[in-house]
Amino acid sequence: MNTTDINIDFELMRGKATQASDFLKTLANPDRLLLLCQLNQREMCVSDLENALAIRQPTLSQQLSVLRTENLVKTRRDGKQIYYSIASQEALSILQLLYKQFCK
Repeated sequence: MNTTDINIDFELMRGKATQASDFLKTLANPDRLLLLCQLNQREMCVSDLENALAIRQPTLSQQLSVLRTENLVKTRRDGKQIYYSIASQEALSILQLLYKQFCK
């Protein structure tokens, strides 16, 4: 293996590490983590999330917006209701691990 191969692998690893770090920063907010835990159970609309988590509407909207921007949740409109569900397989995998470690 020559030095060029090592540099390519290192750059790929650096990019993946940055991606993982950004992903973990998104999860590192208690409100976002609670939202994802609820959505891990089933698709939910905003009012259901607000009632289940006792997170006030402005905070809830802000955190859902972050999760949408990071492509961790997706939306579905049904009339006036917007339903949220988890869109990221990575998020589902991490949530399962977190549940096993901290919620059992």
